[in-house]
Amino acid sequence: MAKIAILDRRCTGCGLCAENCPFGAIDMQGGRPELNAACKVCGLCVKACPEKAVLKLETRVDSVDKSKWNDILVLAEVSGGRLHPVSLELIGKARELAKAVDYKVKALLIGHGILDFAEELRHYGAQEIAVYDDPELSYFRADAWAACAEDYIRFARPSVVLVGATSLGRSLAPRLSTRFHTGLTADCTRLELRENTDLVQIRPAFGGNIMAQIITTNTRPQFATVRYKVMNAPARREEAAGEVLIRRIPRGVADSPASCVSVTPVPPRKSISDAEVLVVGGRGLRKEADLDMIRELAALLGGDWATTRPLVEKGWNTNDRQIGLSGRTVRPRLIITCGVSGAIQFTACMKGSDHIVAINSDPNAPIFDVAHIAVVGDLYDIVPALIRRIREGRA
Repeated sequence: MAKIAILDRRCTGCGLCAENCPFGAIDMQGGRPELNAACKVCGLCVKACPEKAVLKLETRVDSVDKSKWNDILVLAEVSGGRLHPVSLELIGKARELAKAVDYKVKALLIGHGILDFAEELRHYGAQEIAVYDDPELSYFRADAWAACAEDYIRFARPSVVLVGATSLGRSLAPRLSTRFHTGLTADCTRLELRENTDLVQIRPAFGGNIMAQIITTNTRPQFATVRYKVMNAPARREEAAGEVLIRRIPRGVADSPASCVSVTPVPPRKSISDAEVLVVGGRGLRKEADLDMIRELAALLGGDWATTRPLVEKGWNTNDRQIGLSGRTVRPRLIITCGVSGAIQFTACMKGSDHIVAINSDPNAPIFDVAHIAVVGDLYDIVPALIRRIREGRA
């Protein structure tokens, strides 16, 4: 770990370090430079100082004994009276990763009246299911749930902790990583486990322009959140296996300052993440009214429709029907993209689809790199022709 230090005995107060800092991280206070929280430790101030009064110091970080942290833990979630599908997907991925280093797969359930869900997890390959079941946990309180998760993690000492990128998971994961002074990578699209037990966490970065590989080398456990529909869920086994471990809630959970005043259920609504067939409109659409043919084609195919981010930014659609890093991840049996260029922010969240049909007038569009069927042409000719053919076939 690096940091910037300023030697007062050499500093003349010339201000060149502040002038050359691209982040505005140096304030001149009383003629002397002072670092603020914006410092990225880039080192440009070191090069700018003619008196060599600014230094970049490298500090050594003690590495954890990795042999004392073993197995993969999945924080399973119960939502709407059922196991959230992302929990099963994470167990499937955990089983795949565990084979490389001979780890066990464990699951953690927190809530009230959830023992039946723990029994269900035994059919999906979890070798140990820890359960915190108590009336105090009947609704989500971040501090109480984090205390329970911390209690089990300190007991089981897993090397890897996988969390679903749900509203609950996104609230819980950063609290846990902070308590263990370790790293957390959000919205991973791929996960790999090295022989030395380092988890390679892969996700788009810099606005989706690159795929970053992030590794937590010196601390444990390694936390990662994964979106729904990114991984494959395992098949349910007829025979149950694994052990259910009932845990007592930690002290202090009942004394939480947070309390539930009332509960207002959110009306259930259909999500594009659950669609088996999707038709997607992109930047190639000329006006908002042209979305009608996207909807019509989707309806004829018995599916749903969606758009890319540029159309949401134009106000033509809402975020819940957007595919991409700032929208939803989808994995339908069939997806037809119409006028979609195929930026990595979009393709990272749909390339797991079984069949991808891309319609674009640009033969070099990036979407064709992931498409199974590429149709080069004007969507205003092709989509209406598809609609006519489907109608004629039904007639």
